[in-house]
Amino acid sequence: MPAKRANPAETSSAPRVVVGLRNPGADYEGTRHNLGFEVLERVLERRDLSLSRAPSRVGALVAVDGSGDERCLFAACTSYMNESGRVVRSLLAYYKVEPSDLLVLHDDIDLAFGRLRVQVGGGSGGHNGIRSIEKALGTKEFNRLKLGVGRPPGSQDPSDYVLRQFTKRERPEVGVIAEDAADVVDLWLDDRARAQEMAAHRGRDE
Repeated sequence: MPAKRANPAETSSAPRVVVGLRNPGADYEGTRHNLGFEVLERVLERRDLSLSRAPSRVGALVAVDGSGDERCLFAACTSYMNESGRVVRSLLAYYKVEPSDLLVLHDDIDLAFGRLRVQVGGGSGGHNGIRSIEKALGTKEFNRLKLGVGRPPGSQDPSDYVLRQFTKRERPEVGVIAEDAADVVDLWLDDRARAQEMAAHRGRDE
């Protein structure tokens, strides 16, 4: 069944926007680089939402939840990771959202596997999706939920590492990480400071 086209909610209040970064296509499903999208899927499942096509000039799949000041927009780019910025910029422009109300979900090799971090601003850490968004928006001042996938072993190239599937040993834990990260997203929509604390606690050595 073809996806229905999503329309903006009829309200003047700008939504908060959550974007899960990914490379589209079956070849990239289950890879470390698509962990942000896996978390987005968990968030949508909880709310009984599904992604639909946004207007063609946006180039994203979106789902809208709530109305007025409670409105939230969840999105995934239809372009590849290194072109995420163009899509995110058009998404924010169309729905009249400031970068300060954007949360980007993405993998991070500089965080140990299973760790989470909510951060505003900072560098891209070599992440092509984040670098693209920073360039397109002209600012680093947007929110990120970093999902730790750990450093590549030995001398393995980081680009090759993030495009590989999680190992059989890692995969059961990935589901738990995605659930915990979805908890952080849900809380961020209501209380950003508490969401930051929740993320920092996840995976921390006791």
